[in-house]
Amino acid sequence: MKVRIKKFFREFREFAVKGNALNLAVGVMIGAAFQSIVTSLTDNILSPIIGLFVGQNFDTLQIEVLGAIIRYGAFITSVVNFIIMALVVFLLVKFMNKIASAKETAPTETVARKCPFCMSNISAEATRCPACTSLLD
Repeated sequence: MKVRIKKFFREFREFAVKGNALNLAVGVMIGAAFQSIVTSLTDNILSPIIGLFVGQNFDTLQIEVLGAIIRYGAFITSVVNFIIMALVVFLLVKFMNKIASAKETAPTETVARKCPFCMSNISAEATRCPACTSLLD
C-alpha cells in the first residue's frame, strides 16, 4: 500500500512540474479571472444600457408560463458573456498562431561575406552594411 502511494505522489509530482501542466494551470487561472471581468462588464455596463431601452434592468426580465418563471434576461446576459469570451479566445489564439508562424517562417540570415569597409559579417542579400551603412556591390 505504501509503495502505491509513493508511486502515485511521484507520478503526480512529475506531472505537476512539467511545463505543459503549469502552463495549463496558469491559463485556467487567467481565464477564470478574465471571465469575472467579462461578467462584470455585461452585468454592470451592458445590461443596464440595454435596460434603458427595455425600461428595466435587463437581467431581471422574466416571463411566467404556467407557474414557471423563465428568466430570459439572465439567459441572454449569459449568451453575451459567452460571445465576448469566445471572441477574446479566438483573437488570442489567432494572435498566438500568427506569432508562431512568424517565428517558423522568419528568414535566417547567413553570413556570406564581410564588409570591405568595416569587416563586419553581412548577409548575402545585403546592399548596405548594417554596421557602417556603406553601399555594397
